[in-house]
Amino acid sequence: MKFFVDTADVAAIRDLHATGLVDGVTTNPSLVGKSGRDFREVIVEICEVTDGPVSAEVIATDEAGMLEQGRALAALAPNVVVKLPLTLDGLKACRKLTSEGTRTNVTLCFSANQALLAAKAGASYISPFIGRLDDINIDGMELIQDIRTIYDNYGFETEVLAASIRSANHVKECALIGADVVTAPPDVIRSLAGHVLTDKGLKAFLADAEKAGIKV
Repeated sequence: MKFFVDTADVAAIRDLHATGLVDGVTTNPSLVGKSGRDFREVIVEICEVTDGPVSAEVIATDEAGMLEQGRALAALAPNVVVKLPLTLDGLKACRKLTSEGTRTNVTLCFSANQALLAAKAGASYISPFIGRLDDINIDGMELIQDIRTIYDNYGFETEVLAASIRSANHVKECALIGADVVTAPPDVIRSLAGHVLTDKGLKAFLADAEKAGIKV
């Protein structure tokens, strides 16, 4: 499974990238807006930190606007992935950008039928939103399982990029189902390394080493 970090905080991206455990980055207008910086400058800087895929989202809602913005974003760096909304216009733009050799991430997916259409449109990634479904008492993991089954049934190459990840448990469940990628906030990715028994065991080992006068 690949890990993408879901943020526009360049310092956080740089810190996690140094671990060698992060394979790419996803952003959206809300995340970039929080930085208070120019959108394109942020995307370029992120692409300089990592050579993995960096999803940058259009804000147009019509096909022509999405194509114009998508081409401009793709020109910023070779690892930009153009993020498009799961609407009919978004799917049309996805088909055209894909045919031009631009990688695409179709976002705001909340049903298996939407995911099926995105795959048929040639999306590189489909982004089903787990947490937002959980918020309305719908099991987001069922959607990941349904998409995985449909894509495997027909050999679609679109990668399942589980988004709106809220917890380490979400990551584990996505891995068990077989999602290709999870994208999560920096704190969630860092939390994957933690366990109370690891902390307790390390504390005991260090105390025993000190008591025995062990030096390495």
